[in-house]
Amino acid sequence: MSAAASQQQIATRSVVTALLPLMAVVFVVFLITGVALPALPLHVHQGLGLGTFVVGLVAGSQFAASLVSRVWAGAYSDGRGAKRAVIAGLIMATAAGLLYLVSLRFLGAPLVSVTILLLGRGLLGGAESFTITAAQSWGLTLAGPNHAGKVIAWLGTAMYAAFAAGAPLGAALYAAYGFAAIAIATMLVPIATLLIIAPLRPVPPKPHLALAFAKVASAVWAPGVGLAFTSVGFGAMTAFSVLLFVERGWEPAWLAYTAFAVAFMVPRIVLGHLADRMGGAKVALVFAIIESAGQALIWLSPWALLGFIGAAVTGFGYSLVYPGLGVEAVRRAPPQAQGLAIGVYTAFLDVALGILSPVLGLVAGFAGLGSIFLISALLALCAIPIAARLLTPADPGEPIGETP
Repeated sequence: MSAAASQQQIATRSVVTALLPLMAVVFVVFLITGVALPALPLHVHQGLGLGTFVVGLVAGSQFAASLVSRVWAGAYSDGRGAKRAVIAGLIMATAAGLLYLVSLRFLGAPLVSVTILLLGRGLLGGAESFTITAAQSWGLTLAGPNHAGKVIAWLGTAMYAAFAAGAPLGAALYAAYGFAAIAIATMLVPIATLLIIAPLRPVPPKPHLALAFAKVASAVWAPGVGLAFTSVGFGAMTAFSVLLFVERGWEPAWLAYTAFAVAFMVPRIVLGHLADRMGGAKVALVFAIIESAGQALIWLSPWALLGFIGAAVTGFGYSLVYPGLGVEAVRRAPPQAQGLAIGVYTAFLDVALGILSPVLGLVAGFAGLGSIFLISALLALCAIPIAARLLTPADPGEPIGETP
């Protein structure tokens, strides 16, 4: 083995060691979102008797709240420290579970119940925003800029591992104990997570710079728009795949999202280095095409097996789009504003999911649930010219975020 290869392995092990506690925190926090994925659409649609538009609204409200809080979370993480931002997210998640529980007291008044549920989803969106944004900023500080792709990919792997594990767990809890079990889990799991975060050594806040939000946004808007187009497929899987598979009699319906999440994790673990080595734009371009093919397969499939394969292909494709475009966003932003840059970049995902999930639900009411997956397949293709434009390397030394 060459000296360079040996040093690379040592560097990789060092990054993994630094990221493992943060991955554990992200996993535990997002497990509470995972358990709700198969239960929430059924609770709203069948339990409360409300339509697909409201299903999309409830699903999208979490991402709308993430949008509102994402930039705040990034700035808070930069200015007050990532550890404090993660703890703030855990507190919000516990409060979200409490609102879930309160909403069950009003099952006889579905509109009141779903309004309280919407508030809980909003708080959970803020909690996730603070947790993942701060964890990514924390990880980038520990690992260094040369490992940005690995940090974004591996922390995302922890998030989707939680989704994959949470989907069957949530389906089982909902079938056995109803939505109350989901609410209680959402309350208790974040409290347990404090035991993981408490002993971790914090990283110091970033030195304060007068950073103009508009200038940071101008550095990351192109990767962000590409992320928004490809994230619609993720929204279709989280909000509507269970309903579609139930409608078509493809059981177990929760397997669609688990197949998506497992196929998402494998390339992030095995190929997470590609964005650092080959360039994020090139990786994002290829994987956006794969994601689009997966969504189209779900739309066209006449059989359950092909539907589950389509879910897996979608997950495989979406897996490296986010870190690929994320590397381009981080490299174009000033290093003192990494948290803010990640917050602004990820806000484009929140825009796509927070706005388009209710719109897709409305479309499904007229054109059927299958139409959602056709639309998301076409939108994923729109990211290809954006990724091609980003193939031109950014100038990392340009102080775009500083004011004179």
